[in-house]
Amino acid sequence: MDLDAVRTFVAAADAGRFQDAADELSITQQAVSKRVAALERDLGVPLFTRTARGSRLTIDGQAFLPHARDLLKAEERAVASVRPGSRALRVDVIGRRLAPAALLGAFHRAHPEIELDVVTLFDADAAMAALGSGTIDASFRAVTMPGRRLPDDVEAARVHDEPIQLLTGPAHALATARTVTPADLAGHRIWMPGIVPGTEWGAYYADLAAAFGLTIEITGPDFGTEPLLDTIADSRSLATFVGEQTRLVWPADHGLRRIAVTDPMPVYPHSLTWRRDNPHPALAALRTHFATRQEPGDDVWTPTWTNPH
Repeated sequence: MDLDAVRTFVAAADAGRFQDAADELSITQQAVSKRVAALERDLGVPLFTRTARGSRLTIDGQAFLPHARDLLKAEERAVASVRPGSRALRVDVIGRRLAPAALLGAFHRAHPEIELDVVTLFDADAAMAALGSGTIDASFRAVTMPGRRLPDDVEAARVHDEPIQLLTGPAHALATARTVTPADLAGHRIWMPGIVPGTEWGAYYADLAAAFGLTIEITGPDFGTEPLLDTIADSRSLATFVGEQTRLVWPADHGLRRIAVTDPMPVYPHSLTWRRDNPHPALAALRTHFATRQEPGDDVWTPTWTNPH
């Protein structure tokens, strides 16, 4: 349906005269008549009765008028949804329990006036494709994994180094330790069934295992976080790695332990990524918010491929 014709019909209905509608729309009276006539042909009914004093809506015209107004309101909402600064800033946080979600939450508390649309994409490839197509405005990712490079139109800034912790059950040999070193973990079974080869987090933990001679097992089905915690809680031999800011909740009788890893401290490098030509004004506020990051210290480990900036 021609929305210009619908808009002309509404203007003529409100004005009561085609000439007044023409003046309001800055077009000729002849153009008003042609648009209304075209709309009447499309609908198959007359919308106006022409009189010497102007135009009066027919019964069909009266029935169509509220729906015509709704069409024009829908058009306004559609245009506003993509107008820079009018739509929500769409940001990928990987997972809602992970550190990027907490980082974005802190930004929202600092800028409650900025509307956010929070999404979770699977891996860096999906995030880069979404940035390229414009379906998201920004993404938190570890960049760039071996053999990959950022697209030419995408920028990245390292915004947060998250310490990695060891999670054990109460009967594990390391459960009473306040801290452990990567060397202490050699020979212990670390189970991470959620790791998917080819992802950025898969590359990170593969490099971590290689650097310190660790055994990270990714075998077995991934039934989600809760079954993983149940298994770890009951095991004397299995442990897993979690990010310091990963939000986990478990039953009190699980007795799980989160143990800091130090000397060196493995950190997961979160970078904010965005397209250079993205005009959304809230993106500038997001980048400024993360312009400075707190360094975790000198004695840290992260893969050499991660973006240093």
